[in-house]
Amino acid sequence: MSIRKDFLRLIGCMPLFFGLFSTAIAQDVITRADTLKGSITPERAWWDLNYYHLSVEVFPETQSIKGKNLVRYQVKEPAQILQIDLQQPLNITAVKQDGVELSFKREGAAHFISLQKSQEKGAFNELEIFYEGKPKVAVRPPWDGGITWQKDSNGKHFIANSNQGIGSSIWWPTKDHPADEVDSMLISVTVPKDLMDVSNGRLRKVEENGDKKTYHWFVSNPINDYGVNISIGDYVHFGEEYEGEKGRLTMDYYVLRENLKKAEKQFQDARKMMEAFEHWFGPYPFYEDGFKLIEVPYLGMEHQSAVTYGNGYQNGYLGRDLSGTGWGLKFDFIIIHEAGHEWFANNITYRDVADMWIHESFTNYSESLFLDYHFGKEAGQEYVRGTRMNIANQSPIIGIYGVNRRGSGDMYYKGGNMLNTLREIIGDDKKWRSILRGLNEEFYHQTVTTRQVENYISQQVGKDLKPFFDQYLRETSIPVLEYYYSEDKALNYRWTSCVSAFDMPVDVTLGEEKIRLQPSTNWQEISVKGQEELVLDPDYYVGVSKMR
Repeated sequence: MSIRKDFLRLIGCMPLFFGLFSTAIAQDVITRADTLKGSITPERAWWDLNYYHLSVEVFPETQSIKGKNLVRYQVKEPAQILQIDLQQPLNITAVKQDGVELSFKREGAAHFISLQKSQEKGAFNELEIFYEGKPKVAVRPPWDGGITWQKDSNGKHFIANSNQGIGSSIWWPTKDHPADEVDSMLISVTVPKDLMDVSNGRLRKVEENGDKKTYHWFVSNPINDYGVNISIGDYVHFGEEYEGEKGRLTMDYYVLRENLKKAEKQFQDARKMMEAFEHWFGPYPFYEDGFKLIEVPYLGMEHQSAVTYGNGYQNGYLGRDLSGTGWGLKFDFIIIHEAGHEWFANNITYRDVADMWIHESFTNYSESLFLDYHFGKEAGQEYVRGTRMNIANQSPIIGIYGVNRRGSGDMYYKGGNMLNTLREIIGDDKKWRSILRGLNEEFYHQTVTTRQVENYISQQVGKDLKPFFDQYLRETSIPVLEYYYSEDKALNYRWTSCVSAFDMPVDVTLGEEKIRLQPSTNWQEISVKGQEELVLDPDYYVGVSKMR
């Protein structure tokens, strides 16, 4: 692996979300399979997703599934070859359009379907894709993707998917690329009648047929495919309503029968989360589909409108404070972090996984904003500063475009500290809040690029922030404020270890005087009263070095 040993050592005290990245970082060779997975191939480019009806039956005893996906799409430009993805060991058994069975060629996970019907520009057409088999079993979910097959303490089956890293095509046939989100979706899941399936959106109906039940869930908003989920168990339900910025929001909770009492207490964090994040980020993005929190047999994931939970009904991250400050034990990490993704991941979604920092940096920072809202600003600041011990600074946060390559795990804690630094640069918390809310309004239900996010923030701040983002997202070094006092007692200072155009302002204290410096990479000087030790504002994620 290309990750240094001390970074691997740090993983023991960090969220194991970094497991999602270790494989991607280690893979130095880019294969054709990577390109087929990570790029908008010609066979993907000509058609736009409109609607899915995923219908799947789950067989717990044999750990297998069987089903079909109806794909409705609009033709952007005429073409006759269409790419659908499904990973082995699952197999597509048939593809039909208008009742006519079509031929296809398989290359790894990519299936190239030869269409017979003429594809006219602007037309809406449908495909039916039939598939079956035993999907990959997740060994270390959610970092090793696939299906988790377990049983609860009463011997009932407890099943869920997790597939952000490996792709949703690990368990259903889909256009497995984030740039094209389906506009709406029906998810129909058939399970043994003593079990319940909980998926995204709202439950439309339940059909019973002998010893089976089929749960039909409808998602009325655009959804990223990795956010589609099935969660199956002997669930009990409770819920509440939240009077939010867009009216009444249903908040529903599904937990194993034996954990109901624990959940009724622990899930109180969900309402506190909603209150804090609507304040900072704007209205919850999926009022039409409601909000759900669902117990699953792994740590948790940000499945859209159906956030999954497995943190053991305890505060912190599996009972640990990842900041080392004590503040991390004031909330249930999985509830706050994964629900924060409803704004940054599900509402605003990366167009390429290389830009995954858009999901993880903002959501990591949401943890400190949660504390800020409920416990005061200094609590949030202490928390985000405490997470710096988890930063490796060994590879860039942004990955490689077009080949399904994420950047480094620093997108979490370094990304959060980058955003906190930006907040200090702006220096106006009302303005900072308006930017966070504005992002969710400007890019509502959209896929975006890093440049779009950078440009939006620059416009709102009134300053070109490209050097700032280049430094923190595309470089590994941390800018260092270098200074010395000249013989005439003037303070001389500049930025080093940074990109050439870096000119970030920084707040410092000299004795009892607080001042804002405007360093660049060239030496500057100002007259000061004495040769006091220069102390950086600790909320800036930078270094300092005194010369002479």
